[in-house]
Parts: sequence; C-alpha cells; structure tokens
Amino acid sequence: MEPKVTIVLSCFLATLTAYVERVGFSIAFTDMAKHSKIDEHVKGNVLSAFYWGYGVSQIPGGWAAQLYGGRRTLIVSFLAWSLASLLTPGNASNVLPIVIARVCVGLAQGGLIPSVHTVLSQWIPPHERARAVSLTTSGMYLGSAAAMLVLPSVAAAFGPASLLRLVGLLGLSWLAMWLIVGRDAGARRGSADGRIPLTAMEAEKKSDRQQPLIRANGSASAAVVAAPPPWGRMLRSSAVWAIVVNNFAFHYAFYLVMNWLPTYFDSVLRLELASLGVLKTLPYLVMFLMSNVGGWLGDILIISRQHNVAAARKAVNTIGMVSAIVSLMLMPSATGMISGVLTTTLTMGTLGLSRGGFSVNHMDIAPKYAGMVMGISNTAGRHNGGLLQ
Repeated sequence: MEPKVTIVLSCFLATLTAYVERVGFSIAFTDMAKHSKIDEHVKGNVLSAFYWGYGVSQIPGGWAAQLYGGRRTLIVSFLAWSLASLLTPGNASNVLPIVIARVCVGLAQGGLIPSVHTVLSQWIPPHERARAVSLTTSGMYLGSAAAMLVLPSVAAAFGPASLLRLVGLLGLSWLAMWLIVGRDAGARRGSADGRIPLTAMEAEKKSDRQQPLIRANGSASAAVVAAPPPWGRMLRSSAVWAIVVNNFAFHYAFYLVMNWLPTYFDSVLRLELASLGVLKTLPYLVMFLMSNVGGWLGDILIISRQHNVAAARKAVNTIGMVSAIVSLMLMPSATGMISGVLTTTLTMGTLGLSRGGFSVNHMDIAPKYAGMVMGISNTAGRHNGGLLQ
C-alpha cells in the first residue's frame, strides 16, 4: 500500500474514532443523567461543555500543527482526549468533574481537524485532494452512524460508564497505530507554498505551479522552512473569508438538523425517533456516501480538464449548498415517516456533497498553512454547536 494511502486511511479512522467518542458520551451521559435525576437544563450544559473547549482550540491547534507537524499534534490530541475520557466519572451525581473532563476533551480534539489538514496538504497532490479530504471527513458521519447503532446495546449490557472506558481505549488504539504508520512528509520546496492567494484565480495559478513538485508517491520534497504565520494576509484574503462563510453555513445547517432532529420527528411528524430503528442512521450513512461522491466529482472535473481547480471547487460546493437549501425548505412539509426521513436524508446528503468544494479549498489556497486556515474556518463553523443548543 502506498504511504499516502495509509496516511489517508489513518486520518479517516481518526475522525471516525473522534465522532464515536462524541456520540458515545452523549449516549452514556443521557443514561447517567436519567439515573441521577438531573434536569434538562443541567444536562444541556454538560453536553455543550465539549464545545467550550473545542471552539477555542481550533486556531491554536492549526498553529501547533504548522509549527510542530501534524503527526505530533495528532499524537498529543489523541493521548489527551483518550485519557480525559478514561478519567471521566461514571456517576452523574456530581457534574462538575464531568464538565471539566468534557472541556478537556474538547480542547484536545480541537487540534484534530487542523492537524489532519496539515498532514494531507503535505502528502496529497492537488488533483487528489478532494477525494482524500472527503474520505477523511466522512469518517465523522460513519462514526456517528456506527455509534448510534452499536453503543446503546453496549450501554444496556455493561452500563453507561463502560462507554467512557470503551471510547477512551479506542482512542489509545488509534494512537498506537499512528505511532507506527504516521509520519510528516515535510513542506514543498520554496517559500511560495505558504503564501495566501488573494483570489481564486491566484489560487488556481499557484496550484498549477505546485503539481510538478509532487513526487509520484504523493509526498513532498523538502524540509519545512520556519516562517512567521501570515496572519494579516490570511485575514485580508477574500479566499479565506469565502471558506469561513461556507464553513459557517454548512455547520449551521448540519447542527440545525442534528440537534433538532428528535424535536422535528416528535413535534412535526408525531413520531418517536427511537421507533425508527435503523432508519434513524440513514441520514448519516447517506452523508458519508455523498461526502465521498463530492470528493470524486471535484477531482474528476479537474483531471478531465473540463474545469480548473477553482471552478471545480465552486461547482461542487454550489450544487451541494443549493440542493441542501431546497431540501431544508421541504422538511416542514413532510407529513409522515417516509417523507420525513427522505427530506432529512436529502438535506444531510447534499450537505455532504458540498464538502467536496469548500472543505478541501484550504489546501488549494495555502498548502503550508492549511491547518491554520482550517482552524480559522472551523472556529466559525463549530460555534454553531453552541448557538443551536
């Protein structure tokens, strides 16, 4: 197996594992809160504590990944959140230690996505990036679906606290694998690789110049050259702000559906979410599939030379976002289980498709600082989790 393929699959398993942890805690604490008779307000505060840490650690995580390398920051991230999960109290009678543990998990996982983007920007050539990023980020949705299917049975058999230990051990297992296969490829030759393009056209020209510098195995060709992060140029770049706006819009719609799905089925469709069985995982499974479709579509448009990089990213992003808007508008008109599940699945699937556009663009405009740009845009996107609680 090519080294770059091993790296991509490892990053896919990293996002999958992280989202199994998040869903696992939600399942575990919901059960723990019920046994301890904790009211909904306190429960909501505990469940949102993760975002308190996660929201503030995106940009520092991207900076650390750029400075020390994505491999090292992933090691620190997984070690820290796995230990925090293992040390989380299994009794909800005192929620303060649990809140502290969740903030720590959020702080540690904040460096995950920026670090993954840093690693991928070093290993993956421009015409393969959309597929690599889409596969990697689709681990979030497959992990959520798998956790929703499997973990409730584990909690019923061994108790909710067992999920906290299970996901912590799962994180340490991924870490052991990463210590064996993970490595940094180094930055591409020349200081221009870190320059932030001001426009999509400049990004396209820059991406074209980089392709000859990529080796056949997808790795980069030279050592990292230390340089101060170009914060001013990032914040003045229209390309960066386009990614930030897209990330915010994507996650606003995503969290809106995810957080309010039980209320939607209960109040609008008059259905119990639990009564849907396997169907309740369908939106996440389709989102997993469509995320990869978006990645393949974006790269095919580039490889076939029908579109340049900028046009390909815009085409996939626009198709996905416009389709998601239409699907969201159809959700209130659903009248039963089939139409409700269908419109929800269409919304999540088309949102997944859009990731083949904006989610990979960090690497197009600033390969050397991809993790930092991802940290900036992900900060905007992830704060939606708190806004929509």
